[in-house]
Amino acid sequence: MRALLDKLVDRFEARGVYVPGEDNKAISPWKDYGWLIALWLITVAVFVLFFAMAA
Repeated sequence: MRALLDKLVDRFEARGVYVPGEDNKAISPWKDYGWLIALWLITVAVFVLFFAMAA
């Protein structure tokens, strides 16, 4: 069981999955939340266009 767990942990680390304590640098909003920010901007643009066309 321990060997299987070690293999699984090694696979996650090789893929670059977050390991607590490894990432001590500052948060980069565009890198960490880029898709969320882009989705929010598109949503605001669609909202504005909707009301601009309704007027």
